[in-house]
Formats: sequence, structure tokens, C-alpha cells
Amino acid sequence: MARKFFIETFGCQMNVLDSEKIAGNLLQNGLESVEDSAQADVIILNTCSVREKAVQKVYARLGEFKRARRENPDLVLGVVGCMAQLEGEAVLAKAPHVNLLAGPQKGGVIADLVHEAAITGAAAISMRMDEDPEPMEVAFILRENRWRASVTISEGCSRRCSFCVVPFTRGKQRDRESGKIIREVEELVAEGYIEIVLLGQTVNSYRDPSPAGNSFPDLVRRLAAIRGLERIRFTSPHPDDFSDDLLNVMESCPKVCNHIHLPVQSGSSRILRAMRRGYSRRRYLETVRKIQRAAREIAISTDIIVGFPGEREEDFRDTLSLLDEARYDSLYSFKYSPRPTTTAASLPDDVPEEVKSRRLSLLQEQQKLIQYNKNAAYVGRALEVLVEEPARNRFSLSGRAGNNKIVNFNGPKYLLGKLITVDITDFSANSLKGALASGPQE
Repeated sequence: MARKFFIETFGCQMNVLDSEKIAGNLLQNGLESVEDSAQADVIILNTCSVREKAVQKVYARLGEFKRARRENPDLVLGVVGCMAQLEGEAVLAKAPHVNLLAGPQKGGVIADLVHEAAITGAAAISMRMDEDPEPMEVAFILRENRWRASVTISEGCSRRCSFCVVPFTRGKQRDRESGKIIREVEELVAEGYIEIVLLGQTVNSYRDPSPAGNSFPDLVRRLAAIRGLERIRFTSPHPDDFSDDLLNVMESCPKVCNHIHLPVQSGSSRILRAMRRGYSRRRYLETVRKIQRAAREIAISTDIIVGFPGEREEDFRDTLSLLDEARYDSLYSFKYSPRPTTTAASLPDDVPEEVKSRRLSLLQEQQKLIQYNKNAAYVGRALEVLVEEPARNRFSLSGRAGNNKIVNFNGPKYLLGKLITVDITDFSANSLKGALASGPQE
């Protein structure tokens, strides 16, 4: 009887794609996927380590699986991904019932590790970080979505932001050849996928290692020429590498979604220097203003950390004032937590927890008001929406516009996976509400 596997994913879009690669590898080697961990005899936790809270969630989940491992000695319980790479065999010391440990580049060998753990009874471990781009070339991927697919164009990061563990968990930046990326996207389009999400830690830092020598804007242009591909997204770009050429691509290629995630992390130039971000507040805002002046309306989102070591009240006020200038369409915000191996981990974590919480709350309140006012301006407009899933509220369907706005509306289920036009009739701070535009929607 075939072993059954269950994968639980923590963290970013790249982790989601890594889980799809792991699932493809297991499926190709004769295992079966199940949606309930209680039915599985292989449980894989694909982990994130970017914040301490994410690591704590994994250990809490491992505690829940301890009894299952005790009751079923043949159960393979694996911890893979960034947390596994960062903490190494310390995971086994804290959770000795874990019997598979692997870093984030091991999607193509997970089945071998499962077999090793099952046969030997000992922990199967694969932690070597590979700086060769070849592990990014995965033949079998079990996609969760039937119309949107993520595609890795680069792995790792060669920057050294003082708070970030990515260079230590995923290694230096390694780029795939443009020809391989284009072939993968062409194959996906032939299978019926209409939206592609290009992934990289600093995706716009991409440099084609093949003789074609494509820059990131070049690559996007070539992908936009693929017949049948309707939408291209990418995440996450670094502000330092956001070029005029990339903005020109976003203005001139309708297939490229009119949304850019541009992580700033802080509105204070002093804190940005301490974070080693490579730009000042002024230079970042110059990029934002270029985007705001573009011939095409482009939504902007960002990431912000509050409570970084040494952050004073005036630094935090700079961050609040940045929100007023940038007028972000959405915001991901977090309290700083020291991460092992990073430069910032050696700094005193001198902002009290209650101060971090207060600042985070003020930041989120201000952003909520900005989003409320921005979303109000969409009432009376029509947006093209990719219908993604049944809605989780009083509407029947939910989708995403090109500008990344979530749009809820009523409509028949056969619209799932289709691009349709929705007239916006109402809004909240976090989403838009609408009705199907009149006329055919097929």
C-alpha cells in the first residue's frame, strides 16, 4: 500500500512553491497526497525562519505531532525549509521525534529522504547548501492552483540586510537561464495556466547566466510575448534595482499586472542605514513618485518592521509620515525579532515589547485609514478580475484584480479561473465589492 503524505506550509510564496515541488517529487515516487494529517504516514512541515514567531509556530505544531509519532513508530515526520537550514540539528534536540530534516533546496530528493528514514529508523538529514542553480530545475510540481502558477527565476540573496536570514538559509543569489524559464512558462500556458508569478528573493536583481544575457525587464518582455498568457506578476523586487526600464515594461505591457510590492522596512534613513538596505528615505520616495507618475495606474504595497534596535520615536514618526507620502495600497507590518546569524542579532534589542506593540498598532491604524480612502475611489469603476475561489463572506465568489485588490461578488461557479469584468459597488479597507458587468463573461 502506498504511503500517504501531508504537507503543511509556513511563510512566503516561495515556500508555497517549494511545497508544490516536494509534493510533485513524492507523488512521482508513488506516494499519495491527503488533506488530513491524521490520515498520513508522512508529514512534512515546510518552514519559515524570517521571524521568531514563525519558528515558534513550527515547534508548537511539532508538539502536537509528538503523540502521533509515538503511536505510529513508522510515521515519517519531517521539518524542511528555511527554519531547518537555520537551526540545523538543534531541531532534533528540541523535537527528537522528528526523523527527517532538510534545507529549502531539497524538493527533488525528499522521496529519497522519506525512504531512508522509513528503512533505517534513524533521522534522514540533508542540509548541504548548493550554490549550483540546477536544484531549481524540478521536473514534477503538484500545482495547488489550476490557473495561476509560480515560477522560480532565482534563488537566494547576495545582499546582507542586517536583520535578514535569507542569505544564510537559501544561500547566495543564483539565477536560472532565461531559456529554461521561458520553456517552463510556455508549458504551463499550454496546460491552461493564464497567470504566472515570477519568484525570487530580490526578483528584479535577476541576471540571465545564459549567452542571451537578459535583464529582468528583458525577461518580462519575452514572457509577455507568449500567446495565451494573460497575466504576469513578480515578487519581491528590491528598491535599489527598480529601474526605469522595469517601469517602462509595466507601463507598456498590459499583461504585466499593475501592482508592485516595494519593501521599504522603515521610513527613517538612520534606521535604513542600520538595516543595510542600501537606500535612503529620499531615494526610496523618488522611486515611489516615479511609479505614481507612471502613464498607467500602478498600486504599491510594502513591508515595514517596527522596533528595530535603536529605533527612536522620531524614527517611528518618519515611518508614519512615509505612509502619508507613499499612500500604499496595502502593507505587511511586523515587530522586529532578532534572528540568529544576522548582524542585527548582536545589537541590543532595546525597544521594549510594549513599545513595539504600540507602534505596530499605530502604524496599522494609519494604514487602514489610507486603504479605506483609496478603496473608496474605486466605487463606480470596472475592474478585470481573475476569479480565484468561493468567497468567505456573504458573496459567492472572490478574485483578484490586476492591481492586487481582492474583489468579492456574486456569480456562478463556472467563472472560477476566468478573467471577468466586475463593476465596483462597495468597499472596505481590505477589499472591494461588486457585481458582474452586464454582457457575456465567457
